[in-house]
Amino acid sequence: MKKRWYYAPLAASFVWTLAACTTGTSTDENPPETTEGETGTEEKAEEKILILNNGNEPVSLNPQIAFEAVSNAPLNNIMEGLTRLGSDHTPEEATAESWEISDDGLTYTFHIRDDANWSNGEPVTAEDFEYAWKELVNPETASSAAFLAELIEGAAEYNAGEGSAEDMAVTAIDDKTLEVVLTSPQQYFLSIIANPSFFPVHKATAEENPDWHTEADTYVSNGPFVLAGWDHNSELRMERNDQYWDAENVALDGVKWLMLEDAMTAYQMYEQGNLHAAAPPADMAEQLIAEGEVDLLEQAGTYFYRFLVTEEPFQNQKIRQAFAKAVDRQAIVDSVIRQNQEPAGAFVSYGFTEPGGGDFRESGGDLLEYDPDEAKALLEEGMAEEGYSELPPVTLSYSSGVDEHQRIAETLQQMYQENLGVSVELAVVESSVFLDQQRNLELQMSRSSFIADYADPVNFLESFVAGSSMNRTGWENEEYDRLIAESKEEGEEERRFALLHEAEALLMEEMPIFPLYFYNQPILENDSVTGVVRHPVGYIELKWADIN
Repeated sequence: MKKRWYYAPLAASFVWTLAACTTGTSTDENPPETTEGETGTEEKAEEKILILNNGNEPVSLNPQIAFEAVSNAPLNNIMEGLTRLGSDHTPEEATAESWEISDDGLTYTFHIRDDANWSNGEPVTAEDFEYAWKELVNPETASSAAFLAELIEGAAEYNAGEGSAEDMAVTAIDDKTLEVVLTSPQQYFLSIIANPSFFPVHKATAEENPDWHTEADTYVSNGPFVLAGWDHNSELRMERNDQYWDAENVALDGVKWLMLEDAMTAYQMYEQGNLHAAAPPADMAEQLIAEGEVDLLEQAGTYFYRFLVTEEPFQNQKIRQAFAKAVDRQAIVDSVIRQNQEPAGAFVSYGFTEPGGGDFRESGGDLLEYDPDEAKALLEEGMAEEGYSELPPVTLSYSSGVDEHQRIAETLQQMYQENLGVSVELAVVESSVFLDQQRNLELQMSRSSFIADYADPVNFLESFVAGSSMNRTGWENEEYDRLIAESKEEGEEERRFALLHEAEALLMEEMPIFPLYFYNQPILENDSVTGVVRHPVGYIELKWADIN
């Protein structure tokens, strides 16, 4: 089947593309009665309604608060930023019709389209963007996505409470011109601002009603669709936005987002013809894949484990390497997950194009090999360096609520016993507190996952610089930090990618983490849907979608 880039959410619930056509005409001999102000001829003969399963209620449809899949999936289609990712996954003009970049690569001047309007008919202004971006960074907002803006001059200081909104270098020069100054040249800035966290907000609406984003009748948007209805914990309904600057190229009449948590329920609806796409339930995936019924869609993300390097025994590099090399990742993919994932030989996934046209992962190759004999030797060397006659107790922790976490943990436990002669304890931690414990460096060895926020490998690698909220290992390395910092200041792309390869190689040598597999997304889908673009970094584009 055709292989395409699609998006799978960060959480256990998935977003699936579905399609349906609804007929508005009656087959009765006589037309239906109409009420005052309505006529039978006003009904569309056939509406194109795309039906999606969002899995859960969005956490928020405020762009500056939303930073997870169940919010960003609908948000990306009712709002629009200065740029959007095109069908080739690279940034293109959106609400901004053009921009200039200064010779030093620091200053971006964006020109907003004259015909860019809000759903209430008012023009989208540069001030709306300035207001929204500063709210993203405002420490009182407490946005999980605020770190994405730290490449803007003054943003990090403002977010840390050491500066003010006025110090953040985002300025509305006039109604249609926005100027942004960066801390250093960032080749991927135009990709970052395609993230929903950088969408504008209608300033007047937000200041008048802080809860504007919680209901359909108060929601003001600027994207291809408007929020027409919101039955909380049940469904979202969207209609084509006639105020949208490119409305003539939006083929769908509307979109319906269901909130079905259970994969089997969605699959049964798909089988019954009530939905046009679904995820294969976990216990059926292998069979359906073998039967050729499933599209295997790639995703920019990695399933991995973290070591706590500040505590015994993982303060020792060789012991970390031993635990990583003792894991047969291919066996985990083949026998535990069984959905044709790619074993991960490094941290950065596939899907990032280098200046010469190659893929970053293919160029970097495998930096971690399964080698139980070497693993055993490394363990003995590391124990000797630390003076251990026996290895201190090791506890492997995973979060509750997802069956695959438990199955992977049990498999690792068995591999460590067989390949290292080490008995590892397992601990399941409630998902509601798991991340807090990980951030607080309370977990000796723990499962993790990473899905890219924007289309550049630095997004993966910057997670492990000293002080990053994503680090969660206690690992610090000055050379690594230097390589990441230098890559962010490098204006020549080939040199920048070389620095990133060097950083990843160092990460995999030091081994504060070890990858297991790269994510994919298996999906069953009807062929009637065309034009849905799902980017490897997780944004779903319905602007070009159609139903045949």
